[in-house]
Order: sequence, then structure tokens, then C-alpha cells
Amino acid sequence: MSRKQQLLKRHRRNKRLGLLACLVLLVALGFFTWWWLPLLLLPLLWAAHEAWFADHLFYAPSEDYAYRFGELSHEAPVMLSDGLLKVGEALQGDETLILEARVKSGWLGRLLDPYVVLRGGELSDRQTFERGVDGVRYLNLTGLAEPLQAGTLHVGGKYCRLLGQPRLWITPGVELQRRRVMVIAPHADDAELAAYGVYSQADETWVVTLTAGEIEAEHYQQMGLGEVEAARLKGRLRAWDSIAVPRWAGVPESRCVQLGYFCLQLPAMQAAPDQPAASREADMADVRPFRQFNSFPLPADSNGAPTWHNLLADLRALLELAKPQVLVMPHPQLDPHPDHVCAQAAVMEALEGLAWQPQTLLCYANHLHDNDRWPMGDSGDGIALPPQFDADQAWAPCAVLLDTATQRDKAMALGMMHDLQPRLPFKRRLRRWLQRWLAGRRASPYGENEFFRKAVRRHEFFWRREL
Repeated sequence: MSRKQQLLKRHRRNKRLGLLACLVLLVALGFFTWWWLPLLLLPLLWAAHEAWFADHLFYAPSEDYAYRFGELSHEAPVMLSDGLLKVGEALQGDETLILEARVKSGWLGRLLDPYVVLRGGELSDRQTFERGVDGVRYLNLTGLAEPLQAGTLHVGGKYCRLLGQPRLWITPGVELQRRRVMVIAPHADDAELAAYGVYSQADETWVVTLTAGEIEAEHYQQMGLGEVEAARLKGRLRAWDSIAVPRWAGVPESRCVQLGYFCLQLPAMQAAPDQPAASREADMADVRPFRQFNSFPLPADSNGAPTWHNLLADLRALLELAKPQVLVMPHPQLDPHPDHVCAQAAVMEALEGLAWQPQTLLCYANHLHDNDRWPMGDSGDGIALPPQFDADQAWAPCAVLLDTATQRDKAMALGMMHDLQPRLPFKRRLRRWLQRWLAGRRASPYGENEFFRKAVRRHEFFWRREL
């Protein structure tokens, strides 16, 4: 069982115990006072839970985040005075700027999401934190170099405030547009969620998707299909998405590749590299049907076996063909999804011994261990750094700025992804409605799925290493 599954299991157990204690208290209250009082309070208790306590937050908001940014980054002198922030050294304008500050929630910030407003001239941003936040957090000032340099960047909290003097960390910008970029996506839509802005602006991009993502096809079963048929249809659709959607950003079909391995089976393949790992739901042990849209053959096409050795052979062939200078892939520690962990491991293993080596790694996290709402806040907002409490490994931050037009194009790309199209279950829609009216949260204008809120942002955020 993964760490995230353990945290979720503990969270649900504690929630059930808490709800049971409340129920016993209400029953006792009704027995000793008015019998109808529990009937009145129970729906109010449930509504309060959905509005304020339904988030999966597996740490205390008072815990300090911890980061070590490594040799690529350096600390610069900065002064916060009367709400205005000024840096004490010259800036080029393309740096990644991270402000380390202690953020403390006010009493309203325990009911409404606290956020920090960053405003300088015509430039503005806001970044949201946990309710009840009271610890060290990392704001992302990327794109605000001009007012920061001029000393006109206003920093103010809503339902929270900044305490003491902050620290500013500067990481030089990295050239992405004029270099060959390869995005590794464990599933169709991972490339768009994490890096649409990066790959849409690069002169030469490759998008490589490892799995067909065929499982959890209940939406298609509702159309009258059996489990196997539904899984195969979903896999075909997501295989098509992985080839077709990057065309929206100008990536040629010949540089979009679907490897067709099976969802959530990469760990099994890694554990037994010679043994095929068949699909859990599609009754398939051959990856070739999901490769029908590829423009050229790959090594595993010879037998179609879903094995780790075949996956490595495919990746090596693609790396030698594309010769990417920048590799974009899941972060090995922050992203807990099993397929994401194995995707990163497979790429690093495939690189061993190759004559061509990339120069830059950019790692992303589309999922987190500790907080399912990150990035917090609304569509269009900036992205503050995610929760991390162990700074053993040093990674340089890398934030890529997306203008409004690119954000909209990214939202349309996500809307084309079949996995993000089905309506939310009624319970989640009701929760959204309660959170909107009781907790002040806004839905994304681009779609119901939570990824429209989380991914269509002012920044795309990565962790960078130079090789």
C-alpha cells in the first residue's frame, strides 16, 4: 500500500470515528432534551462537513513547509515594508522568484480560504493557502520582476497576514522555446495538465504517453457496455487523445507517440521485468491495439508484450530518435501515483548507457501525497509551492508563465480529453454548491472536473535539474 493510500485510509477512519462521536452526542442530546433536535442538527452537521471539512489534507496547517533549492538558486536581499516588497539586486525578468514567508491565518481564514494578493501596476496575482495556515510557505513571484525591482510590488493577505521579514530565492531562467523538448506522460492528459504551456511554445516537442489509461471505465458501462468492452473503448479513446490533442498546440502527429501499456500495471512490470502484465479490466495482454495511431514502428511492436524490458526498449528508441535536450516527466518523490513513479524510473533507466543525454530535467507533480487540492485557489491564479516537509533532496524551482490566451488554449485542450468530460457524481456537485455558498469557493469557468481548476493557472511549475 502506497503512503498516500495509508494517509487516506487513516483520514477516513478518523472521519468515521468523529462522525460517530457526533451522532452519539446528538442522540444523547435528543434523548435528554427534545427528540426532534438531532433530526434538525444532523443535516446541518453534514452540510458543515461538506463545506469545511471534506478536503483531503493529511497534515496540520501549522506545519512549516521545507525546501532546499540547491546550487542553481541563490538567496537575494529583500525588504518588506508597509506592504511593499523590494529586492536588493538587479533582475533579468525571466527568473523563477520564490518568496519564503511565514503566513498566519486570521479567524475568518479558518472558514474561508486565506490568500495573498500580489499587485504591482497592471500586474497582479493571488495565491491561496490552507484554512488555518500558520507556518512557513513559499509564494511564487515569477512574472512580477518589474514591480519587485521597482519596489512597487504590494503584498497583502486576505484572511491571513505575513509575519516577519521574508526571504527571496532566485533561480535563473532556462531556455525552453529553442530547445528540443520531450514530455513523458504516464497517461493521456498528464502532458497537458503539467506542461501544455511548455510544449506548445517549444519549437520542437515530442509527447510520449506510456499507458492507454483504459481502467475505471464506469462512464462507458453506463452506455450499456460490459466491463471489458467499456475498458477497451476507453483505452482507444485515450490513445486517440494522446495523439490528437497535442495537434491543437501545433505538435506534429509524427512526434506524438502512444506506447499502449496498461494502466496501473507499470509497478508489476517493473517488479518482474520479463513477465507480461495484462490489463486489469480490458482482458488484453497485447499493447499493439492501442498503438494503431502511431506514425512509426517501435521495438515492442514485434510481439506486443507488456513487459518492463519492452517499455525500456521503446523509450531508448524514442530517446535516440528525438535526442531531447529537455526532458519533462513526473517528480520521483512528490508525485505518488504508482504509474507516475514508474514512468520516471523507466526513463532514467532507459537513459543509462545511451550516447545521447538530455541537458535539463523538468519534473512535475499532477498528484500529491498530502493535499488533493493543490494548487489551491482558482483557475487563473498563480501556483505557490506545494507542501513538502522533508528537504533532504535539493531541486531548483522552475515556473513558466502562461498568458491568458495560452491558459484558454490549455483549458480547451483539457476539454478535448475524454477522461475529463463526464459529469461529476451528484454528491460532488452538491458539495461544490455548498462550498460555493458557505465557504466562498468558485468553480472553474472551463469545466466541472477538478483538474480545470488545478491546471489552468498563471504558472506551470516544475522542479529542475541540470545534468
